[in-house]
Amino acid sequence: MKRLLVFLVLMAVSALALAEVRVEGTRLWADSDTTRVVFDLSGPVEHSVFTLDDPDRVVVDFSGARASSSSMPDGQGFLRRVRSAPRGDSDLRMVLDLEQQVVVQSFLVAPSGDYGYRVVVDLKRAESRETPVRTASGDGRRELVVAIDPGHGGRDPGAIGPSGTRESDVVLAVGKKLAKLLEREPGIRPLMTRDSDVFVPLAERRELARSERADIFISLHADAVESGGPRGSSVYTLSRNGATSQAARLLAQRENAADLIGGVNLSDKDDLVRSVLVDLSRGATLEASIELAAEVLTELSHVGPIHKRDVERAGFVVLQSLDMPSVLVELAFISNPVEERQLRDPDHQWRLARAIAGGVTRYAEGHLPADTRMASENGEREYRVQRGDTLSGIARQHRVSVSELRAANDLSDDRIVVGRKLRIP
Repeated sequence: MKRLLVFLVLMAVSALALAEVRVEGTRLWADSDTTRVVFDLSGPVEHSVFTLDDPDRVVVDFSGARASSSSMPDGQGFLRRVRSAPRGDSDLRMVLDLEQQVVVQSFLVAPSGDYGYRVVVDLKRAESRETPVRTASGDGRRELVVAIDPGHGGRDPGAIGPSGTRESDVVLAVGKKLAKLLEREPGIRPLMTRDSDVFVPLAERRELARSERADIFISLHADAVESGGPRGSSVYTLSRNGATSQAARLLAQRENAADLIGGVNLSDKDDLVRSVLVDLSRGATLEASIELAAEVLTELSHVGPIHKRDVERAGFVVLQSLDMPSVLVELAFISNPVEERQLRDPDHQWRLARAIAGGVTRYAEGHLPADTRMASENGEREYRVQRGDTLSGIARQHRVSVSELRAANDLSDDRIVVGRKLRIP
């Protein structure tokens, strides 16, 4: 009996030891608008985040965890220092002392290549946040969340055009314009996976979208070939059973190499990811992605040439394991001198952004989740006129006729003024 008791005690101690997660290290990087704190973990863990003021702090609580070391990195960016202390008998509290008030976002990232589980905490400049979270409507329905993912960034510039234009710069510019357009659509909240020139691993882009309950995921890129001759836009979705063309296969290989530049090995053999991909390829999400891609492709065809007339499929890592309609948009060929100049042009960037926004709203009108809303508080849709807009373009984007748009807004002709709100019938 005594031997059995000792055995049970040892088993209990072993179980507790196995259940305890270690925070094995803390990494920081910063730019002018964002400070990122990454906690490297020995396993998955539940965490909560809240802020305190006077002085400004961010508190991160880990359940069933301890710190492997008391050594902490020096402060950077908005962060003065990092402190840790046990919380109760089994939890760990990390305190981030701040230089100023910030907007906080956090999410857990699953293992990928050389990295294990991580909790990522982003500290963003409070006054510069472009897409603040807005409250749900009084009827309890939430807004449609559209994740906008400008590819590459930071130490990964992506493709570089003949005149030195960086893919990471132009897709960020278009992404910001797209966010501004969607922000003005009643019932839509854009979410940027990066809003500055920083490197974000592919897995973290996906996890940010999932943690914010994104309904749609759009990854923005600019195509490139060695010859520089091809032109036009293309739209891709995920394929588990092989790419639809050799070009799609090569493109996926190039875009997936982004994490190699960031020091991450993409030879991920995670069973959970594989099972999710099987479900994705068999379920409705892939079909919804194709429908979303078709709407975006149609709108892009009104802006300029289309390189691939049909929606293409390829194995893009950034789209994998996402349980939401997800597409990758190649805006143009940055390797083509003509399209490189267009991609640098702010007016053309607005045209591309408006086309993608039109595809999103057209798709959303027929595929909204049950708990989302797309109308203004009085039940009407509205659109604020932007520079370069035309009445016919706005009508096409919202799937109404020009005459209906004129009648709804008491317009005698097609002249519209930048900044004016138009009722969408």
